[in-house]
Amino acid sequence: MNSPSVIAVAGPCGSGKTTWINQFLKIETAPFFYFYPDLDRSSVDLIRIGYSFPRTQVMSDLQAPQMFSSLPDGAIIYLELDFPQPIEPLLPKALPCHHVALLPPYLQDSAWHEWADEIVPGNKITIPNVTQPSERWHAPLQGQVFDPASLEVVLTELIEGAYGDVDRLKGIFEMPDGQALYIDFVAGLEGVEYTELNIPRWLEGRPDRWSGIEVIGNNLQPKIISETLLDGGLTDQIIAYYQQQYQALSPA
Repeated sequence: MNSPSVIAVAGPCGSGKTTWINQFLKIETAPFFYFYPDLDRSSVDLIRIGYSFPRTQVMSDLQAPQMFSSLPDGAIIYLELDFPQPIEPLLPKALPCHHVALLPPYLQDSAWHEWADEIVPGNKITIPNVTQPSERWHAPLQGQVFDPASLEVVLTELIEGAYGDVDRLKGIFEMPDGQALYIDFVAGLEGVEYTELNIPRWLEGRPDRWSGIEVIGNNLQPKIISETLLDGGLTDQIIAYYQQQYQALSPA
């Protein structure tokens, strides 16, 4: 029987860490766990992994000690980090650990290189400051439903700097047709990624499942961001109208 092991994945914001991990979670050949230390349990990353890979057990900081103490044989824990750091304090017992750094191809010498056992070419992003973390702000949007065109206007304002300098924006947003979209923006990369999550459409009242937004950058204005987003949410009457239309179009 194989002992549990850890794959620690580090790299700057937007380098492609979660995307790299996702390609392995799709294989479903082992008991998989995902752990991103210091993230709130309602973080966009944790929720998206849970929605996209229901067989993967997502760890929060509170759950991690208990889950680490009862890992099944052959378990693989993907541990995601922004900055290179010692892994031992994060693990309650000695586990084999492989260090992987996802880095922009132009970056040839850094603390990540010294930390890593393996270097994987990541997104061609610009790293403005590799020594000081950016601000990280997130907020739940559970129950909110957005008109796609209006949401795009708000996100464009955010990305273009109306409410601070945004390096990364990601979120899960509910649409009038009942689907939930994962939206991802990385400064320096072209376009915004829109991905429909593989979860049932919600077509009865306000969605009673988690959605939210996370923004990473500097000089952010959280209060204005929140107010602008909430102003763009649909009313109960409009949500009911759209849901009736989609229910009528759905096969019996």
